[in-house]
Amino acid sequence: MNIFRLVADMMHLASIFILLIKIQSTQSCVGISFKSQLLYAAVFSTRYLDLFFKFYSIYNTAMKVFFIVSSVYILYLMRVKYKATYDPGLDMFRYEFLVLAAAVLGVIFSYEFTPVEVLWSFSIWLESVAIMPQLYMLQQTGEAETITTHYIFALGAYRTLYLANWGYRYAVEGHADMIATVAGLIQTALYSDFFYLYYTKVLKGKKMEIAG
Repeated sequence: MNIFRLVADMMHLASIFILLIKIQSTQSCVGISFKSQLLYAAVFSTRYLDLFFKFYSIYNTAMKVFFIVSSVYILYLMRVKYKATYDPGLDMFRYEFLVLAAAVLGVIFSYEFTPVEVLWSFSIWLESVAIMPQLYMLQQTGEAETITTHYIFALGAYRTLYLANWGYRYAVEGHADMIATVAGLIQTALYSDFFYLYYTKVLKGKKMEIAG
């Protein structure tokens, strides 16, 4: 494992812990898109099917289990425990189109035409756009709590660092994963405006505000 992947994994963990702290400390899921969280739960559930028949390492297994369990737990918090604080009227992005597009790309661009590989490819494409309902909600409300922006930044940084990981692996190991690389580029592009606002506002102590 290279340093880029390790730091990316730590940023991914950080994003989840930040989100859980935000929800539990405020006892509210205001500003969080349930649709994005649902998509992430679908991403991890379809990507890590190899848990049932392959063992790579304790680290690998623990991370996969954590991502699946935490994503389902977040759905529980939003849909059950703090349901009253969730406003579906602000979470209006038509995520069905994202699922459909990811499913089509998962079938077309798959290294092997087997259920596990197709679902893995589907999860990669879906993750590249899973943040869109959250970014749409942010645009609709026009502002966000600072801790929510930290969550989104950590999530975006995780995927951006994974791009560096793939570049490193290609340069050093000669290994290339075009599906993950292209999907990573798409995801990083979606975050570009947010990264700019995060740097110019949040890191300088200003409130995150987005013009409608």
